[in-house]
Amino acid sequence: MIHFLRGASAESLKGRVLLRLDFNTEDEWRLKSALPTIRFLLRYAEKIVIVSHKGRPIGFDKKFSLRASAKFLEKLLKRKIIFFPHFRFEKIKKTIAASPRGSIFLLENLRFLKGEWKNDLKFAKKLASLADYYVNEAFAVCHRANASVSAITRFLKSYAGLELENELKNLSKVMKNPQKPLTIVLGGAKAEDRLGIVKFLKNKVDWFLLGGAPANTLFLAEGIDIKDSVALRRHPEKVRPFLKYPNIVLPIDFVFSGRKILDASPKTVQVFKEKISQAKTIVWNGPFGVIEKKRFEKGTLEIGKAIARNRRAFSVAGGGETVMFLKKYGLDKKFSFISTGGGAMLDFLSGRKLPGIAALERRGGKKSK
Repeated sequence: MIHFLRGASAESLKGRVLLRLDFNTEDEWRLKSALPTIRFLLRYAEKIVIVSHKGRPIGFDKKFSLRASAKFLEKLLKRKIIFFPHFRFEKIKKTIAASPRGSIFLLENLRFLKGEWKNDLKFAKKLASLADYYVNEAFAVCHRANASVSAITRFLKSYAGLELENELKNLSKVMKNPQKPLTIVLGGAKAEDRLGIVKFLKNKVDWFLLGGAPANTLFLAEGIDIKDSVALRRHPEKVRPFLKYPNIVLPIDFVFSGRKILDASPKTVQVFKEKISQAKTIVWNGPFGVIEKKRFEKGTLEIGKAIARNRRAFSVAGGGETVMFLKKYGLDKKFSFISTGGGAMLDFLSGRKLPGIAALERRGGKKSK
């Protein structure tokens, strides 16, 4: 059973908290989504020790440092953030102990250390020694078996943060009791993850609208020449069964540039918009073109606008590229829910057990000494 922060007693939240956040995004929008949890904890916790990651560094790498994130968080909270640019835990513990009540700390990028990547129990125990209980407010990394997400719960009483609770509530709504018709829109460059959703939900979804690599992969399996377009090219025999799904809608034609499909065509967008207008529940993950270039963003923009116009539908969007694109055009505010997860959202919707969620379902260990 997951313990939710919202339901915790004031007494149980009095000590020092280890708060797992996710700073791994371009404009810190994931950090902003965690502000309600930070402010909630400031009312009860003695001190807040924040841990997070950024990028995929190999060892210490200044360009992935969280120092700038500490400064940004200071501006948002209008409070001093004490940043630790090292992992000398005895020194960190002494600084925390000597600091006044209400202090907030941020450790350097955890992915600088192998222990984080390897979900190492010894490293998790060191992290746990900094606090009395743990709060996970990093849904976007819950599909990773990292020490600060999974192993940490063996040593501390653990809670799901306010935003993580919202993620589970809203994504479960799509999984368990969606209003029909249910339409799932999938694009982007990672075909395998998207097709995993299609396979798992094939009997629950009215329409899958596919673009990007998922669509290209099916075209390739059908024998259509997609030239050098992004697609999953291994194990075509595993892909061919998808061609028989009656609820998959593929692009009618493409916008080619050079030897690659780089956008959805106007005819395709029109077909997709008709399906979107009829839907009562819509989930979107992944753009339909190379949105980094303005001339190839038209299809994605039209899809985004179509979903935003359907005010009757419960609409969910996730994935870093998709969310950043929606924010660029102010469309994110017109969706019912914006997920902070990319891969985590896809894995959750695919029915996979997320390591971070499974860890929270454990009751939590004894405090580490």
